[in-house]
Amino acid sequence: MKSIRNIAIIAHVDHGKTTLVDKIIDQCKVLEERQERTELLLDNNDLERERGITILSKNVSVTYKNIKINVIDTPGHADFGGEVERVLKMADGVLLLVDAFEGAMPQTRFVLSKAIELGLKPILVVNKVDKENCTPDLVQEEIFDLMFNLDASEEQLDFATVFGSSKEGWMSLDWKNKTTNIFPLLDTVIEQIPEAPYNEGTPQMQITSLDYSKFVGRIAIGRIFRGDLEEGKDYIICKSNSIKKKIRIKELHVFEGMGKLKVRKARSGDICSIIGIEDFEIGDTISDLENPEELSRIAIDEPTMSMLFTINNSPFFGKEGKYCTSRHLRDRLYKELEKNLALRIEDGESEDKFNVFGRGILHLSVLIETMRREGFELQVGKPQVIYKEIDGHQHEPMETLVIDVPSNFSGKVIELVTQRKGEMLVMEPKGDLEHLEFDIPSRGLIGLRNNILTATSGNAIMTHRFREYGIYKGEISERIKGSLISVDSGTATAFSIGKLQERGRFFISPGANIYKGQVIGENSRDNDLDINVIKGKQLTNMRKSGSDAAIVISPKIDFSLEESMEYIQADEYLEITPKSLRMRKINYKPN
Repeated sequence: MKSIRNIAIIAHVDHGKTTLVDKIIDQCKVLEERQERTELLLDNNDLERERGITILSKNVSVTYKNIKINVIDTPGHADFGGEVERVLKMADGVLLLVDAFEGAMPQTRFVLSKAIELGLKPILVVNKVDKENCTPDLVQEEIFDLMFNLDASEEQLDFATVFGSSKEGWMSLDWKNKTTNIFPLLDTVIEQIPEAPYNEGTPQMQITSLDYSKFVGRIAIGRIFRGDLEEGKDYIICKSNSIKKKIRIKELHVFEGMGKLKVRKARSGDICSIIGIEDFEIGDTISDLENPEELSRIAIDEPTMSMLFTINNSPFFGKEGKYCTSRHLRDRLYKELEKNLALRIEDGESEDKFNVFGRGILHLSVLIETMRREGFELQVGKPQVIYKEIDGHQHEPMETLVIDVPSNFSGKVIELVTQRKGEMLVMEPKGDLEHLEFDIPSRGLIGLRNNILTATSGNAIMTHRFREYGIYKGEISERIKGSLISVDSGTATAFSIGKLQERGRFFISPGANIYKGQVIGENSRDNDLDINVIKGKQLTNMRKSGSDAAIVISPKIDFSLEESMEYIQADEYLEITPKSLRMRKINYKPN
């Protein structure tokens, strides 16, 4: 029986997790012929590649010195906490990957605190030591302090450290001593991470994630905690609310390299996938037929933000999308609940409205972006934070916000954050940058990124994570500028836009098709303004001097999906189709 190590890789967004897993796959010769490839093997969904973030956890397995190592790549973003929590249940140890220049970041803290609570043994990997101005030794001390503050045990604090560069494909126990491969890291894993124990007894396996294949349906993935599972045998599945059902395993697979290997029997300590159980949820336990025992279910953090989802009822309804009805929208949202653990859905006041609760704007925007790529048309309202009543006082979600910004912009950033009820906790130099940390209400973050990037000419790096519910901080000033609204439907003309440019900034270009009630720009003042950009130039057969000067039009403002979600006001909807994003007034009456 092969010895098994189960490790999860945790890190802040963009510190090089997925690149490291890629190098492990390469150097352990998992793929027979080394293909020349530029993209990452693991981030295989388009959205992940475009944004450079991991959204869904992935499993790969490599064999090194005749020991099987199951490597699980986890998301680094706090908004995908639902993913992280269930992944860590499968691991016996974690590789904590930290950038040698940036050090511990808010999301590193978030995932690390989860791993320490579960009692997992960490190995510190200080990555990107090839960067200039990096301080690997200081980072190591910083992580020790962080673990100490997170109440790590003596054994956890006695962690091994490996230095290296995932991009260049080397790891070493001393960062000044560059090697040619990542084997020092794998040796450390074998020495430090406890072997997955073989627990004898009646079988127990917890389902921690799911896969889907159009040939065999839903596939359950999880770790066997006790006993063995066998193909073709009957078991009991323990579901929520103490429901127990009999099931039969049709096929059993274990992870081998990038793929799966069909086996007759899987042992405890290994991670496997099961075909043949259609009706299951994440957190369910597969147990013995005669003597079923349930494992404790996975606890997931509460959602902190909600948004209204509704069908698209704008004048351009159905022109660009395939799925536009409330039935399509409802089925798609409820299907998402199966694998997206941190999501909640409630039916709204009418049958075409749904309240969707998530962990943050990124969590919800990834769902919306996935839906629009599948051909859905929908509208969403302004994101709202979820309040709680605790001891008779109203509480709201509070977040830790970290901003790294060139020092000449730091004053402007502090002013913007304090206007949103943020309190500064830390201010220290970090290379050429100023490192700022704040405590801020979640609703203060809505729309803040836009303002900060504008004020710092795009030079700020912002990250935040949910901390806890705190006492309500009072009113926060919303967007100060009003909207420019189209009073007519048709095609926008350069002549009209040119004349109205001093009124504000436009979100459309000449030639764009627009409709009545669409928000087409930002007013330079604080009130909404109705304008007509469809009128063309009055043509006469008299020539006037000076009227034929060339019109100079400033380029339109292009918003990303998240920026649009943060920008809209409470009386506006964001219309989302596979091809466009449009903002509009919900009930428009021309002044």
